[in-house]
Amino acid sequence: MTIEQSFRTLVCAGTLAVACAMSAQAADIGGVKVEDTATVAGKTLVLNGGGMRQIFVVKVYAAALYLSEKKTSAADVQALTTPKRVALHIQREVNSEEFGQLFITSMNKNSSKEEKAKVINQTVKFGEMFASLPPVKKGDIVTLDWVPGSGTVSTLNGKQIGETLPDIAFYNAVLRIWIGENPVQSDVKRGLLGEK
Repeated sequence: MTIEQSFRTLVCAGTLAVACAMSAQAADIGGVKVEDTATVAGKTLVLNGGGMRQIFVVKVYAAALYLSEKKTSAADVQALTTPKRVALHIQREVNSEEFGQLFITSMNKNSSKEEKAKVINQTVKFGEMFASLPPVKKGDIVTLDWVPGSGTVSTLNGKQIGETLPDIAFYNAVLRIWIGENPVQSDVKRGLLGEK
């Protein structure tokens, strides 16, 4: 093989490697780049879908749902007992108390009286831990993970917020904020469930 042929081979291999890496690293949700995979409890999860939460024309956050396998119905997502993640890529500053209250209000809209009663203590703790944070800012990332055998782990920019909340019924109540019967935004629900 000549030097020229070797150089061409190297250039082709390099171009292919870069193209593969680029296609595997990011998806676009309303102009926000998010990873195609996430690791929760040592398991690699795939991006199920995502959507941009907006109030009028103001972008609030890009939501991304990661699962062990792709699912297209809310019931199937909630039935999974494997690790799960919702990642919120914040697009504007939000007062932490308001942020926590928005979560609680949406959880209540999507849970029956019995479902609410089952997880009331965890719901109160969840609201309190978000209320205790400084305001979330553009560029911050909030993750809400289901870790089997442990519970719901919430983080802000990779640092755990509050305690782990143990009940999967609570995590499913959190998921229903976006994929319940009364989601915060219907096109976000469709996006998270992989609809275009």
